[in-house]
Amino acid sequence: MELLVEEGNLRIDKYLAANTEYSRSLIAKMVENEYVLVNGKKTKNNYILKSGDKIEIKDGFIEPLDVKPENIPLNVVYEDDDIIVLNKESGMVVHPGNGNNDGTLVNALLYHTNALSDVNGEVRPGIVHRIDKDTSGLMVVAKNNKAHEILADALSKHEIKRDYIALLKGEFLSDTATIDAPIGRDKLNRKKMTVTGENSKDAITDMRVLKRYKGYTLVRLSLHTGRTHQIRVHMEYIGYPVYNDPVYTNDKTTEFGQFLHSASIDFVHPITKEHMHFECELPKYFKEFLDTLEEK
Repeated sequence: MELLVEEGNLRIDKYLAANTEYSRSLIAKMVENEYVLVNGKKTKNNYILKSGDKIEIKDGFIEPLDVKPENIPLNVVYEDDDIIVLNKESGMVVHPGNGNNDGTLVNALLYHTNALSDVNGEVRPGIVHRIDKDTSGLMVVAKNNKAHEILADALSKHEIKRDYIALLKGEFLSDTATIDAPIGRDKLNRKKMTVTGENSKDAITDMRVLKRYKGYTLVRLSLHTGRTHQIRVHMEYIGYPVYNDPVYTNDKTTEFGQFLHSASIDFVHPITKEHMHFECELPKYFKEFLDTLEEK
């Protein structure tokens, strides 16, 4: 990530806390470990920024944490010696960080098994890909490094097919659509992503209408790319945001967060080379809300 400072006279740690998704304590550790550069050089947390300074934040920093196993129930869909496919509940953070040091999927996995890949370090054992905290549904986890590396390579080549089901605000008129719009970080709110041509990456989402309700549309979405918040950003961009999204809508939201569910995942097993396909039904709260829409 790169940032150009427009107005100076502010400590770098305070500036980054206000303009990125990172906490001030995490920023301090990143600066100390030289993951933050100013004008190409290492810096200190008390450095006072000047207008025109260029800040570079390197990828790959893993926050040093003491991640402990926790007896948290997991909905395991499939498991063998190399992978775990699970159905993550809405509300569960995938891995520790940014103040979420316990109660995460990783804490639950560490209790479930002592066989997890360590490619992504101690904080993200087994984690090949993530889904947002309030998004429910299918994920694949690697139990050893060989499986992890093969799955990560397949993911980078878009060979892992993931479909989502979402409830959108508004009645979408077309039966299908493809949204091809690049995504980057929002300049005004660094915790959000947005469609932009600046410092962005290509993002493509296919959409198919499953059912229309009064004021809502149920859709199935396929990802060609895997950008942060991709579906949520693209749906907001076309004017049909995901219902109950606490970040990308201005509506008052409930505890469940966005109505977005990872409904299916399709990939080649990293070791056996067997074709794997899994589907999982919508969570109870999602189905119950759809039932109320049927009655209108």
